[in-house]
Amino acid sequence: METGFDWGLFGLFLGASVAAGLTGWLFKPGAWYESLVKPDWRPKNWMFPVAWTTIYLLSSLAAARVAVLPGNAFALGFWALQIALNTLWTPTFFGARRMGLSVAVMGALCFAVLGMLWTFWSLDGWAFLLILPYAAWLSLAAPLNWRVWRDNPGAAFRAPGA
Repeated sequence: METGFDWGLFGLFLGASVAAGLTGWLFKPGAWYESLVKPDWRPKNWMFPVAWTTIYLLSSLAAARVAVLPGNAFALGFWALQIALNTLWTPTFFGARRMGLSVAVMGALCFAVLGMLWTFWSLDGWAFLLILPYAAWLSLAAPLNWRVWRDNPGAAFRAPGA
């Protein structure tokens, strides 16, 4: 059911996404992250901001499409949950260096995005398609998060290069 696109709603969702993204500016990976053991299949550093910028734009568009539709309560609830968890992940991993907790946050984020996919699909096929890159990126980011945690026991408590 198409009732129109609201650019104001898009701006609100994009604002929440920008706020989440700013945690990457506040909690930079830095020397500590560079000192961690990472798998060979990890994306190059430049890919992370490109991926997240794309994801934030697409998820904001998808949410704006769904926000004007009747029966959107669970869809918008899942969107709110994923952006909250997304915002929490960076300070958990890079700020507090709590890699085990970041794996739990990532698991919850994956659940929220799957819930978003399911509920968006029932409301708007285009919104569902706009969320697929997010799910694809998490299918790489979640195993990477787990692998870095597993391969760096005690890394939260050591200085970079130690």
